Amino acid sequence: MTDAPLTGAPVTDAPPAPRRTALDALHRALGATMTDFAGWEMPLRYGSERDEHTAVRTRAGLFDLSHMGEITLTGPEAGAALDRALVGHLSALAVGRARYTMICDAEGGILDDLIVYRLAEQEFLVVANAGNAQVVLDALTERAAGLEAAVRDDRDAYALIAVQGPASPAILRELTDADLDGLKYYAGLPGTVAGVPALIARTGYTGEDGFELFVAPHDAERLWRALSEAGAPAGLVPCGLSCRDTLRLEAGMPLYGHELTRATTPFDAGLGRVVKFDKPGDFVGRAALEEAARRAETDPPRVLVGLVAAGRRVPRAGYAVVGADGAVIGEVTSGAPSPTLGKPIAIAYVDAAHAAPGTPGVAVDIRGTHEPYEVVALPFYKRR
Repeated sequence: MTDAPLTGAPVTDAPPAPRRTALDALHRALGATMTDFAGWEMPLRYGSERDEHTAVRTRAGLFDLSHMGEITLTGPEAGAALDRALVGHLSALAVGRARYTMICDAEGGILDDLIVYRLAEQEFLVVANAGNAQVVLDALTERAAGLEAAVRDDRDAYALIAVQGPASPAILRELTDADLDGLKYYAGLPGTVAGVPALIARTGYTGEDGFELFVAPHDAERLWRALSEAGAPAGLVPCGLSCRDTLRLEAGMPLYGHELTRATTPFDAGLGRVVKFDKPGDFVGRAALEEAARRAETDPPRVLVGLVAAGRRVPRAGYAVVGADGAVIGEVTSGAPSPTLGKPIAIAYVDAAHAAPGTPGVAVDIRGTHEPYEVVALPFYKRR
């Protein structure tokens, strides 16, 4: 029997403490500003967000992405299980390659966007967003039922470190014998980096060339320090989540909870290309997605576009987009100052009639003032 609280207030469970990555002490020693993100304490920035952003665009940046959720599928029908569970044709993925895809509910709503790596003939690694990892794990487990496929929660088995930017190949080349020149975009290979066993993947979320390195958590600090030392002459700097967001925004990459939600389908987000109707067998959400594809082709309700400010005021998610007559025509999903463009930018869903680049009279309602914005095609930035 427990003592009742003296105040008479109901007893409630305290929220769980945020988790910490294997690099947490190192981030704090570097003076990082930490933030609670999707149940993890993560570095938001180490100094200037703009300087970190510029380093990735011009040199290289180092990121801790260990909050991401890794799920492994193994077995002779692992590919078939993914074909059933996801919108993509993953059983056709070659060993050593990766693919961007999505997992949807029966109504076609997006549960998460994912990257899937095929590590071997009967082994796949699914990487989910931190906030959706449990949802994805549960859905994959349910959808693999009855097939010769095992679903394993590997979130504690990996730390994930990314080096991104034009100098990243040269930096990594100093630390590994892996064939980086032969490693294509959206491909991965096993190797060692600074003596640490790793899955070396040529993937990223910045719009730049770069690599994501999956390693055991106990090897994370050794690898981070080796990359920092090798990258110092090239101007590599540690980078936090804040600049990662402005980098992906400039590159027109969607963020779950903003451009992608359970209320949107891949076709609403302009990403219908990831849905493969021609793969064998059925998959969850197929009928709803077929209807969404028809709607997007003939009568799209809203279209995802880019917006570039004429002035200096920054739009934020949820702000209304208005037309020349002041009527609401859409909503901002992401917005921030763009260090590369030197002006505020946003991604927004707008009515199809106002989605063409250069549509006149478009503005964002920022606290009651209609600030003019130019409609542009995404992405805002594309590397050479």
